[in-house]
Amino acid sequence: MTNHTPLPKGFTAGGINCGVRRTRPDLGLIVSDYPCVAAGVFTLNTCTAAPVRYCQQLLPSHDIRALITNSGQANAATGKEGGEDNLTLVNATAAALNLEANQVLIASTGIIGYRMALDKIIPAISSLAQQLTNMAEKFALAILTTDLVPKTISKTIKLSSGEITITGICKGSGMIHPNMATMLGYFLTDAVLDAKQAQKFLKEATDVSFNMISVDNQMSTNDSSFLLANGSSKHALKNANDEKLFAETLTEMSKFLAKAIARDGEGATKLLEVQVHNAADQATARRLARAVTTSDLFKCAVYGSAAYWGRVLAVFGQQDISLDVIDKSTIHFQDYLVYPPLKSNHAKADLDASMKQENIVVKINLNDGKENATAWGCDMSEQYVKINADYGT
Repeated sequence: MTNHTPLPKGFTAGGINCGVRRTRPDLGLIVSDYPCVAAGVFTLNTCTAAPVRYCQQLLPSHDIRALITNSGQANAATGKEGGEDNLTLVNATAAALNLEANQVLIASTGIIGYRMALDKIIPAISSLAQQLTNMAEKFALAILTTDLVPKTISKTIKLSSGEITITGICKGSGMIHPNMATMLGYFLTDAVLDAKQAQKFLKEATDVSFNMISVDNQMSTNDSSFLLANGSSKHALKNANDEKLFAETLTEMSKFLAKAIARDGEGATKLLEVQVHNAADQATARRLARAVTTSDLFKCAVYGSAAYWGRVLAVFGQQDISLDVIDKSTIHFQDYLVYPPLKSNHAKADLDASMKQENIVVKINLNDGKENATAWGCDMSEQYVKINADYGT
C-alpha cells in the first residue's frame, strides 16, 4: 500500500464527508470517462443488502460509467424501503453525472438495519463529483468502517501490444469470512476486456485470495467485488501470454489486498497464514486451511504467542481428516517442526520467541496427495470483543 496510488487511464475517484459519520470521509465515487465492461462477485449470505441485489441485476455489463459507495450504513435488512432508497441514490448519482441510472453501480457498508440518511448523502454528490482526482486515496478512505488503514495497490504491466494498468482498492476489518469476495473490493483497469474475460479473471482471483481469508468467521450481507475495464489504453489481451500475465497480476494484487484485510482485522495484532500441503484433493486443502484460521481457540493462542499445536490438531478431527492421515501428517510453526512432538526440531525458547513475531506461518503437510491451499486470518485479542461490544451503540 502506498500514499499515492494512481488510477488507470480514464478513471477518476474521490471521497468526502457528507455527515453520516462524524469526521471520517463517508461517501466515495469512481467515474470512468468511457463505458466500462464490468463484472462482479457477491456474498452468498442469503440476507443480501439492497445494493448487492441491485448490482446483481445489472452485471455483467458493457456500459458502466460510475460506482457510488456510502459507508456507515449498510442498507441491509431494510426491506422494500431500502430498495427504494438504493434506487434514489443511484438516480441522484446518475443525474449529477449526466448518466443513465443503469450506468451506475452502488455499494454500501456499515451498520445493518438502518435506512440511509439520504438527506445528507444526496446533497453531497454534486460537490463530490467536482473533487475527483486520478489518485485512489480519498476514495479508499471514504469506504472504511472499522478499518484502521486504507488498502490500495496499483501495477502497470506490459502486454504484447503495450502497457496497461490495474488498480485495486478494498475495505474490510470485521465481519470477514467471505464466500465470494472481500467486504468491498474494486479493481479498475484501462485494458480492453470482454465481459466473459472480466468475470473469469475476477472469480479465479477471488477464489484464491478473498475467499481464503477470515477475521471472525462471519459472512457479511454486503460483500461485493467489482472489476471495471474501460479500454482507454486501447490494448487488448491478444494471446494466451497476455491473458496469463493479466490473470496472474490480478491474482497477486488480490492476495496482497486479502492479506491486508486479515492484517487489519478488528483488534488484530498478528497476521496468520496457514498453508496446507499434499492433501488428497483441493476441497480438503481449502477446508482445512480455512478451519485453522477460524479456530477461536487457536487464534487466542496465537495472540498469546503460545505454540500450542494441539489446537491445530483438534481442527483436523473436526474437518473429518482420518486418523491414518493425521498419523502421517506434520505441522510446522514458523518453520519449526512441532508435530509429531517426538520428532520436533526446536528448542522451546527459540519457538516461543518466533511466536512473538507479527507474521505467524503454520505449515501442514498431510502427505496424502498433491493438492495445496493457503488461507489467511489473524489472532483474537480483547480489543476484538471491545470493538464489537461497542459497534452499533
